[in-house]
Amino acid sequence: MNIILLGPPGAGKGTQARHLVDGRGMTQLSTGDMLREAKDSGTEMGQVVADVMAKGELVTDEIVIGLIREKLQGEKTAGFIFDGFPRTLAQADALGALLAEQGESLDAVIEMRVDDEALVERITARSTCGNCGEVYNDKTKPIPADGVCSNCGEKAEFKRRADDNAESLKQRLMEYYKKTSPLLGYYYAKGQLERVDGLGDISEVQSAIAGVLDATAS
Repeated sequence: MNIILLGPPGAGKGTQARHLVDGRGMTQLSTGDMLREAKDSGTEMGQVVADVMAKGELVTDEIVIGLIREKLQGEKTAGFIFDGFPRTLAQADALGALLAEQGESLDAVIEMRVDDEALVERITARSTCGNCGEVYNDKTKPIPADGVCSNCGEKAEFKRRADDNAESLKQRLMEYYKKTSPLLGYYYAKGQLERVDGLGDISEVQSAIAGVLDATAS
């Protein structure tokens, strides 16, 4: 099963993707992770990525599609979670064509819907474990008093992103909605768009996503 997770910064896509990786054996394809991995891989495609990044240029859609093609051809998995791609209609078309070329399909596009003000409040209280990336929140999931991460069990430095402030977040949300609104219509027209409440408890969101996947598979 191949799915896309859509949602603004801080909606919890990474957290939910990890649950799907651990619980269903799926593979998360994050554009940023793939680029970093390729840059250090020493492969022909990796050298292309390294050269582009060294020049400070933007990585083209063709390069990202090439990296995704390598993953589709090279990994045996229960399905892929596309995180951070596509972001434009052109990318959506390219991904659809690639999946068809590889004999694959896109089974669901899940939008994690949020209330913007509540999201800003959540993110400005957010910290992450410097070891494993586990997310904490000052109000709902405080950093353990002993400084030991509850996920990796290590003594950790807990970090806040410099741009996790109200003004930066509002700009990032505006940019997200400008780019993503057309995608919502695109996948809705294809009958693939499903929506879940992204502001529920982690377990509630996890259950809602599971319900979508189980209904799609049946």
